[in-house]
Amino acid sequence: MTCLLVVDIGNTQTVFGLYRGTGLTCHWRLSSEPNKTADELSLQLNGMFTQNGIDVSDIHGILAASVVPHLDAVLTRACQLACNKTPAFVGSADVKTGMAVDYKNPREVGSDRIANAVAAREHFGSPVIVMDCGTATTFDIVSPVGHYAGGLIVPGMEVALSALSERAAKLPEVTSGRLDILIARDTASSMQAGSYWSTVDGLTGIIRRLHSLPGFEHAPVVASGGLAEEIIADIEGISACRPDLTLEGLRLLATQHFV
Repeated sequence: MTCLLVVDIGNTQTVFGLYRGTGLTCHWRLSSEPNKTADELSLQLNGMFTQNGIDVSDIHGILAASVVPHLDAVLTRACQLACNKTPAFVGSADVKTGMAVDYKNPREVGSDRIANAVAAREHFGSPVIVMDCGTATTFDIVSPVGHYAGGLIVPGMEVALSALSERAAKLPEVTSGRLDILIARDTASSMQAGSYWSTVDGLTGIIRRLHSLPGFEHAPVVASGGLAEEIIADIEGISACRPDLTLEGLRLLATQHFV
């Protein structure tokens, strides 16, 4: 059975997913290292294919969403080396999304955000709200008529912590994570608790505001992204968690493109 390879190139990680039909057979994450070469990535791909028992001749097509333009050429050459296929990219003229974009300049919208919106509309209808938690936390809004209406971009929890330690000489580098305490008794815990609970309350507040808009009162909120599962238990208003929503959106678009 032929399969589709989809790729989500993010600022921190690049996620690969292999679909046979509508099923996600396997997926893996690699670091989006800025200096990675096509030869290095092709070797990693070959290793992943071998590890997961994938015959590269079964790959019918490759579709990628990228927010790191300088890695596009690296991925293209690596795919050519690893499986003799050239990936198509969401945002290029020949990849049709079937979704109207209400942004003033539609080209400004990240291709991963369009993939999120396509998948959310397909599985949850319109209107729908996607909250994607990664390097940045993005909200992607699909209007009641099914358009990509726009959204919000918020610094991710790890980015905020990193910026805090970089800008304040006496504050250490700490990792993000949930703390039950609210009144911490050491600097590292104070930073972790402050970052976590301000993120939770901030995102909950945004969801509440979005639900106050006419037409969006009952819009489902779908959480996605690598960091979603860390925080959604404490956020009010989440309807579902789909960590692989971007990959699913890419599958839907790839199914339309590779016919």
